[in-house]
Amino acid sequence: METDPTIGTEDAQLLAAYRRGDAEALGQLVEKYKRPLFAFLSRFAANPGEADEWFQETWVRAIEHMNVFRQKNLLSWLFRIAHNLIIDQARRKKPDCSLDAPVAGGAFLADLIPAAALSPADEAAGRDLGRHVAAAAALLPVEQREVFWLRMDAGLPFKEIARIQRTSVNTALARMQYALAKLRAELAPAYRELQESRP
Repeated sequence: METDPTIGTEDAQLLAAYRRGDAEALGQLVEKYKRPLFAFLSRFAANPGEADEWFQETWVRAIEHMNVFRQKNLLSWLFRIAHNLIIDQARRKKPDCSLDAPVAGGAFLADLIPAAALSPADEAAGRDLGRHVAAAAALLPVEQREVFWLRMDAGLPFKEIARIQRTSVNTALARMQYALAKLRAELAPAYRELQESRP
């Protein structure tokens, strides 16, 4: 069987099978990487439907170049395609509005976000804090948000993140540092509330 020595054996075998016309092999690759790729795209999409569209578009773009793929890590390559798609979408959209932006009725956008309902139970508190983190991360600039989720959700090393973003490792590290500083400032009130709610 002809395989690509630059990537993992299983992926190389599936790619070789797909290149010979086995559509089921492609289906196995899509299923194998569905969870991390969809989770990453969901962090940037406005709703699950948009994430699903982006997921499909990522694979469409991958399939268009599958015959020339020669990199070491298929998932990193898919993340890079997803990254390019997210950047394309971000350029087409209007900038995100501030939580301080006024909305109908004299309220502010921040007022429409449900207040935290911290439970004494650690599990409930952890879920609540997780929602705070996701909401705060959604306010980060796209490049910083992407580094944050690629590191925290996907667990990628900064070298891979830098490759996906087509930047230096130092820039990827700096983006993570800026993201964490902004998240600390944004999450400080929620963290204090969590600490105060504990016995």
